[in-house]
Amino acid sequence: MRKFALLALILSWGTLAPAAAEERVLVLDPAATEVAFDLPATGHDVHGLFTLREGEIRFDPATGAASGEIRVDLGAGVTGNASRDRTMREEVLETERFPVARFVARRLEGELHPQGASRIALEGILDLHGAEHEITLPAEVAIDGPRLVADLSFPVPFVEWGLADPSILFLRVAKIVSVQIHAAGELRAPLAVGAGGD
Repeated sequence: MRKFALLALILSWGTLAPAAAEERVLVLDPAATEVAFDLPATGHDVHGLFTLREGEIRFDPATGAASGEIRVDLGAGVTGNASRDRTMREEVLETERFPVARFVARRLEGELHPQGASRIALEGILDLHGAEHEITLPAEVAIDGPRLVADLSFPVPFVEWGLADPSILFLRVAKIVSVQIHAAGELRAPLAVGAGGD
């Protein structure tokens, strides 16, 4: 009887092992990642860039479970105009109080192929200007060996979310900003529990 129980336990471990091995960790490379935005305005659109501070997402393609976060440095945002940049940082984003935008991953939707191109969506929470918003980020992903590149584009209704409208007199801007992210990073296997510990 004991031999049978031991055999059943070994077999159960064997069926669970492949699922656990599916989990991956994506570590983004700030130097190879671009966070851009477009804001329609009177006469011309405003184009700008932010800086990725860090990003690490853990996910299991088999179950869709995801965790980890991406942090963007809002204080480093630029549009090519010093006066406009100062208004954006001080009056709209209030970067002294809220220097970082943070996306916390919750779930991965869609089939992520181990190599080649895939279309997926990453669901989670965007923490912006002191408030949390549920958001889904659709992404075009390409995997080549351990290297992953993803392109994302999504709207942020910043005025609806409580940020200041920078429109003045005859200069009017849209109430929704379009964000585009070109992300690049490396896929890694997660560290085993206890690895690196004493």
